[in-house]
Amino acid sequence: QVQLVESGGGLVQAGGSLRLSCAASGRTFSSYFMAWFRQAPGKEREFVAACSRSGGNTHYAGSVKGRFTISRDNAKNTVYLQMNSLKPEDTAVYYCAADGNNYYTDHNEYDYWGQGTQVTVSS
Repeated sequence: QVQLVESGGGLVQAGGSLRLSCAASGRTFSSYFMAWFRQAPGKEREFVAACSRSGGNTHYAGSVKGRFTISRDNAKNTVYLQMNSLKPEDTAVYYCAADGNNYYTDHNEYDYWGQGTQVTVSS
């Protein structure tokens, strides 16, 4: 099992940047594919970004491609989401997720979730 704890959320003006972190417990972090999802009030949880076990392969939602970057540091058991050029529509609770088999864009496929961190982008 793996436990996930997100941090780094906050309030930022449109055009600004934030870096989210997701710290994982356990010694097998490098065996998990990792992803970020987000959920705005009244909306479905949506895929943001994912990466392979090494971080060498990544995948992004079209709405964030070119603005967000997912990365990981397996020595620190942490996955990051660098968010640049933020827009009000990026406002949501951001969750990290882990799966031992692959990365997916469907949130139902993931085995482990963090508690989420709020990101609010003001216009």
